[in-house]
Amino acid sequence: MELKASKEHLEVQKMKKKVLRKQVRAQHTLMRHEGIECSSHATQSLVIANAGLGNGMSRHQLLRTVEEYGLVETLLMPPSKPYSFVKYGTTEEAKKAFDALNGKEVTLEDCGRNIVLYINFLEKVFWKKSVPTSLPPGLMVIEKIISPEEERRILESIDWIGGEDTQNAQKTLKHRRVKHFGYEFCYDNNNVDKDKPLPGGLPEFCDPFLEKCLKQGYIKHKPDQLTVNQYEPGQGIPPHIDTHSAFEDEIISLSLGAEIVMDFKHPDGNTVAIMLPRCSLLVMAGESRYLWTHGITPRKYDVIQASELGQKIGTITADAGDLTLNRRETRTSFTFRKVRKSPCNCIYPSVCDSQKGQQSRVQPSFPHNEMEASKLEQEYVHRVYEEIATHFSSTRHSPWPQIVEFLRSLPKGSIVADVGCGNGKYLGINEGLYMVGCDRSKNLVDICGEKNLEAFVCDALSVPMRSSSCDACISIAVIHHFSTAERRLATIRELARLLRPGGTALIYVWAMEQEYKNQKSKYLKEKTGSKDKEEEINTGTAQRPLSDQLPDSSGQDAVCSDQLLSDPKDKGCDAKPIADYTLPIHTNRTSFHSQDLLVPWHLKGGSKKKGESVDTGLFPVGSKESQELSPVFHRYYHVFCEGELEAVCRSLDCVRVQRSYYDQGNWCVVLEKL
Repeated sequence: MELKASKEHLEVQKMKKKVLRKQVRAQHTLMRHEGIECSSHATQSLVIANAGLGNGMSRHQLLRTVEEYGLVETLLMPPSKPYSFVKYGTTEEAKKAFDALNGKEVTLEDCGRNIVLYINFLEKVFWKKSVPTSLPPGLMVIEKIISPEEERRILESIDWIGGEDTQNAQKTLKHRRVKHFGYEFCYDNNNVDKDKPLPGGLPEFCDPFLEKCLKQGYIKHKPDQLTVNQYEPGQGIPPHIDTHSAFEDEIISLSLGAEIVMDFKHPDGNTVAIMLPRCSLLVMAGESRYLWTHGITPRKYDVIQASELGQKIGTITADAGDLTLNRRETRTSFTFRKVRKSPCNCIYPSVCDSQKGQQSRVQPSFPHNEMEASKLEQEYVHRVYEEIATHFSSTRHSPWPQIVEFLRSLPKGSIVADVGCGNGKYLGINEGLYMVGCDRSKNLVDICGEKNLEAFVCDALSVPMRSSSCDACISIAVIHHFSTAERRLATIRELARLLRPGGTALIYVWAMEQEYKNQKSKYLKEKTGSKDKEEEINTGTAQRPLSDQLPDSSGQDAVCSDQLLSDPKDKGCDAKPIADYTLPIHTNRTSFHSQDLLVPWHLKGGSKKKGESVDTGLFPVGSKESQELSPVFHRYYHVFCEGELEAVCRSLDCVRVQRSYYDQGNWCVVLEKL
């Protein structure tokens, strides 16, 4: 008996040592990966290792387990993590749970796997709590688009057993079963053979549903291609963008049999998880269809909102206080598309297969001498603004506050030159000033004349005004259009020539850094719509980050900047070297990956002035027909890295930098003439 008791005692001690080792390991893991420090004494808060969403523990099971030992004030289950946080009403309750659960083996209800819980006390825990995120632009989720009876009839109409027949193409892929109607989608080239439609077209049972979608305005044209995917739990589809050249804009997908979480990702890395309820319709149009990838992660459980409200809204918010697991079931999706008959001419050339094939014919190379630079600017700056002047002017009506502040701070009677005045939106800001504008675009100067503003046509490299004749100058969104460092420097030198000693100049150029100090510029149009706030479970206090106080930008040309005479690496800028490469075409509303690039302008209305036609062959991007509907022009920009504009200005002996700052995605400098 004594020997048996001794063995049992040794086993108990061995188990206690094992639990202690696991506890210590959990402490080190939390500190190393999360920066969370465990407490050596009892507190109200616990961290429970192996009891997280990441290893299959549901909120319902964990809450039921920990509630046995006292009032649970907070239960946090961070997404994809193998641990959770619990805060009790009192330290005594937390200690009671610690004694009962530490080292305890439990069975996960959803999968039947056994796990051992390892628990530590915490002084406090910080976590990010996000408000609901916005859907990607152009995306809608319509719930209960069909009734359960309609769902049953549609699902029964699909014969997965009969195999391939003359009416459709059926395949069993590695991750799902697929049927195609109308046209077969070829996965080897991610396209359809438009000359080989499948016999029979779309099934008749689709007609009432599609008529409903047309009537409700979810689609503009009746689809002629259908892909039916069946997903078993654990199956998914890789992130992708439906091929631009294959299908028209609106793509709709009906979810039947079960709900699913679909992941959307913007090129900048912004991700949005969206719940697609059973019997719901997903509509992708515009940016969400052309620019964002979408996919389904292969797994057997989805992380979803625990609250009923959370499950009804489209997006899944990464709120550790309201997440749980949802077991997947068999889901069948019906995705309807309209086959495209002409090349795509969307505004996202970097991800458009139609436009990528033609970019080599429109993209110039970086200039190597003065003649090439002048020609580049003539074709991709001067000529473009002549063509787009009316449309451009209609988007430029909101003055930027800090520029207005500069103009209103000048003494009454000051003579001010706006070099590169565009449509003259700053010429009438301060009636106490004598302001005159100039611009390289005759059509923009004519618009100034229609507003009774003083302006004339000239090049910013050579302004026909006497030296030292101005009290102040402004150059807003101009210098980034010059294609060499020498020409950009010459433009700033010309501004200095116009100033009297003591006169000041304000310069704005577009910034390479469209995300600065953890805030995205207005140009990026932050898609998530979420404002994170940090919360502390032992105090309940919240700290809100500074809200975005940037004023409304008036559009696509905010302001650009460049790396003039200094080494990009010295400025922490990862831009491409400008040695010998073709200028890339930028995707609007995304971060910059090159300092020298072409930015698309999609002309609305199809004409530059009433009664005048546009030279649609100037910058061919898509088909001729599509260009006549929406011509695309490309403007050259050199975007500036942090410190670059200031460094160029300091290279001039005749001026000093009074102030430099970042505003609305632009680098800005105030110069004083010495």
